[in-house]
Amino acid sequence: EGPRFSSRAESRLFRQWGCDIIGMTLYPECILAREAEICYATIAMVTDYDVWAEKPVSSDEVVKTMHQNSANFRKIIMGVIPELPISEGCGCHTALENALL
Repeated sequence: EGPRFSSRAESRLFRQWGCDIIGMTLYPECILAREAEICYATIAMVTDYDVWAEKPVSSDEVVKTMHQNSANFRKIIMGVIPELPISEGCGCHTALENALL
């Protein structure tokens, strides 16, 4: 369930589907947040091209890019937090009302 690189077959399939980005760290967090009736959002940062690119990427390159992106992430968080609404007008807090257990 953690980060992993796509196989070449997966990469070709994602391209055929017209996918622009591949996220590998959103599950199971989104499911757990829904079950806990907690609002959530995703902030995705691109770290590398998928394996369809000519030059394969190493985990060291991904980590280096993640460190470079950390300043951008801080700016995003500091800009977003003051803009979050205080009201709970979404359906997250009542997501389990009609759930079948």
